[in-house]
Amino acid sequence: MRRRDFLVGAGAAASSVLAASLARASVPAPFNFDLFPPMDNEEKFVAWGVALRGEDPKFLAERFQRFGALVRNEDIWDDRHKRAFLLTAREKFVLQQNLGRAYDHAFLDIGFGVTISGPHIVGRMTSTIDPKRGERVLEIGTGSGYQSAYLSHLTNEVYTIEIIKPLAERTRGIYDSLIKDGYIEFANISTKNADGYYGWEEAAPFDKIIVTCGIDHVPPPLLQQLKPNGIMVIPVGPPGAQRVLKVVKTLESDGAITVARSDIYGGRIVPFVPFTKLEGDQIKGTHNN
Repeated sequence: MRRRDFLVGAGAAASSVLAASLARASVPAPFNFDLFPPMDNEEKFVAWGVALRGEDPKFLAERFQRFGALVRNEDIWDDRHKRAFLLTAREKFVLQQNLGRAYDHAFLDIGFGVTISGPHIVGRMTSTIDPKRGERVLEIGTGSGYQSAYLSHLTNEVYTIEIIKPLAERTRGIYDSLIKDGYIEFANISTKNADGYYGWEEAAPFDKIIVTCGIDHVPPPLLQQLKPNGIMVIPVGPPGAQRVLKVVKTLESDGAITVARSDIYGGRIVPFVPFTKLEGDQIKGTHNN
């Protein structure tokens, strides 16, 4: 659900604003897969986040409140995913002018005519593919970097592709700055500027794939790069009227490959912007048939 208007001029200004907004918190307790914050009480969570992660109590409180809404709405389903949401500092990935809305149930501008997806859709799509430690996950559409940051708390192998070159460069810079600041989990995120329709062949196959732009078919290269018994989540349908599908690729006992699809929102239309494509080094048109 990310706008692809490619407003380069706006993006250059936004980049400097975003860089200025990154708080230089020291992280007293670097991430590991056994690190679990309190989940039953906002006050305990905020105290834990200040003491062990060096984060701002205001944003920690807002994160916990949005966490409660995601749980009630069944967008996150188990303790691993709850932990991933609570450990991902969304405020690090929004523009300074949007810091006050970092945990809104909304899509926020991040420059380049692109938005950071709302926390509920990020939670639902991530829960659907259910990445586990050691699984290789591909994201199509890096954007702000929030989705891959979220994924890095679930698996140590995250690959993400962004079609907009200056945005890809900016987000890689955000990750690198945060790694230096102590968010060592982001070192497990590999980034690439390319047309995501063709996936990342050199890094394939993938256990899970998450796509954040709409298309009228499942891209064959992505399906080919998905492992047998792998899961992809992707918005499929005509422009502005996609349904978010869970695609499961199964290897049958006779060696045949089957593909099963199901709708993660029970038939509800969720409009996404088109899956754009590169011609040379220019973004032109879409990959719709």
